[in-house]
Amino acid sequence: MKKGLLVTLIIVIAFVGFAGTMAIKGSNTVFPVSQLWIEELKEMYPDIEITLEGAGSTTGVTALFNGTADIGNTSRWLKETEIQKMHDEGKYFIPFVVAYDGIAIVVNNENKLDNITVEQLKGIYTGKINRWSQLNPNLPNQPIIFYSRNTASGTYETFEGKILNGERMDPRARMVESTQLEIDSIAQNPYAIAYTGYGYVNDKVKVLKLEGVMPSIETILTSEYYLSRPLFMWVDATDGFPETGDVKKYITFGMSKRGQELVEQAGYVGAYGGSFIETP
Repeated sequence: MKKGLLVTLIIVIAFVGFAGTMAIKGSNTVFPVSQLWIEELKEMYPDIEITLEGAGSTTGVTALFNGTADIGNTSRWLKETEIQKMHDEGKYFIPFVVAYDGIAIVVNNENKLDNITVEQLKGIYTGKINRWSQLNPNLPNQPIIFYSRNTASGTYETFEGKILNGERMDPRARMVESTQLEIDSIAQNPYAIAYTGYGYVNDKVKVLKLEGVMPSIETILTSEYYLSRPLFMWVDATDGFPETGDVKKYITFGMSKRGQELVEQAGYVGAYGGSFIETP
């Protein structure tokens, strides 16, 4: 699978064709999938115009509420506060599972560690484990530099919920807004560790087993890998589901066999076999 698609904090891809632009905002993790879908849709429908921004799951949900996006991408389910707000404002957002992902734990290629436990990972990110030698006496007695996505990220929220389990992340965590920046930082620092979407992993970094399980298509799809999760796109159907138009074309293509092939090209696990859904 192709991995390591470059992405910055906010990247806008605009295809100009006609008045009326469809806007997609949200998850940095889902961004590479949307990017590939848009590129192919442009070939199918030359007049289609779509803008895409990847700045975190929360920004996608916020954009749906304020009407600045037609589709909100998230790497998490809606928060209770968002569900309550949807109820209070009389809105109705429909979720579609785009793909399945595993949050990979990555270190520098020089690191001799091969496996990490949930408790060890929690210890690092809560500040209880500070040196590599605390994980294994054969590792260097060097401080652990640990990176995290920022709090607008759905990846951060999944990690916080499943690893920290209610405890506070140590303020020494280096918070970054770009997944690619995480990968680049780990590649340059032999004493660093980070967590990132499986689709972004490349040979610049080393992936650790988590509780003895390596993230892969099989372990993510079966949820054997502990940090497996679905990825979503949300559509505002308050005034009814879009039966026609660009939003409908985009959703139909994404759920199609070709759309799901592009999910795997982006480095994730397809949510649907695709053989029973025809490409539009």
